[in-house]
Amino acid sequence: MLNIEELTGLCSKLGCRITPECSLREYITFRFGGTCRALISVNSAVSAAKLLRYLRENSIKFGILGRGSNVIVPDSGFDGIILLFGSDFARITTKGTEMHCQAGALLASACVHAQQSGLTGMENLFGIPGTVGGALYMNAGAYGSEIKDIIVSAEYIDLDGEIKTMSRDEMDLSYRHSVFSESGKVITSVTLRLSEGDPDAIKQAMNECMAKRSSKQPLEYPSAGSTFKRPEGSYASLLIDQCGLKGMSCGGAMVSEKHSGFVINKGYATCADVLELCEKIKNIVKEKTGYILELEPVILK
Repeated sequence: MLNIEELTGLCSKLGCRITPECSLREYITFRFGGTCRALISVNSAVSAAKLLRYLRENSIKFGILGRGSNVIVPDSGFDGIILLFGSDFARITTKGTEMHCQAGALLASACVHAQQSGLTGMENLFGIPGTVGGALYMNAGAYGSEIKDIIVSAEYIDLDGEIKTMSRDEMDLSYRHSVFSESGKVITSVTLRLSEGDPDAIKQAMNECMAKRSSKQPLEYPSAGSTFKRPEGSYASLLIDQCGLKGMSCGGAMVSEKHSGFVINKGYATCADVLELCEKIKNIVKEKTGYILELEPVILK
C-alpha cells in the first residue's frame, strides 16, 4: 500500500527528487498522457535498488522511464510510481575503447562522447531519441546497426533488489528484444566496446546519419518513432503505403505524410486518438495484405 509520506522520506535519505501527482506528458516524446502517483528521479544504482526493494516489498505498482521515446501513456495516467532514469543518472566514462554509461544517459550523448573520444561504432545510432538503458532494453537499431553489436555487459537489479552484472551472451538480443524486456530485471548501466577512429570522420558520419533522418522522418512532430515493428518478410511503412493510409487521422493523431511508419501527434492528440488510429491501421493492413502489424512502443499500464 502506498504511503507517500514514507516514500518521500526514503527519497530524502537517498537524495532522490520526488514529484507527487506528476504529469507524464513532458516525460514521453509523444507528448500526451495523464499523471502518475509520484515520479522519482533516480540518482544511482544503489538508490534504484533500495527503491525497487521498497516498492516490491510493499506491493506498490511501479514503472521505469528513461527518455520516454518508445512509450505510450494512457490518458488516465499510471496508478503507480514512476522511477525516472534521467539526467540525475546519466554519467558516461571511457577507459581505452570501452565506454561505461549509466542507464539514464541519452544515446545521442553517448554517441557524441564516443566521437569526442575518437571511438567509432555508434555513428548509425546517432539520433535515436532514447537513453542507453532504453536502447539495450529494446535492442534499438538503425541503418543496419543495433546496440547488440557493441554491447559488452550490463549492470542490472534483479527481482530481489540485488545489483548484478550480465554479459552480452546472456541477454537474448534479437530484433527489438532483450531478456530485460520480459524478465523484470532493471538495467542500471551499460558497457560498450568500440574501436579507435578519427574524430573528424566519425563526426561526418554522424552528421550524415542525422541528415538522413531529418530528410526522411517527421522529426518536427511528437511521436514515438517507428510505430510498428518490422513484420517478417516486409516493412510496416511499405505495407501502410500500399494501403494508401498516409495522412489518415484520428483526432490529433495522424499517419505521417513524410514517413508512413510514423504515427505523429499533430499537437493535440490524446492516447485514445493514437490507439484508435493504430488499431485502424492494423485492421486495414491485415485485411488488404494479410500481414499482422505489432506496436513497437510499450503501453504503460
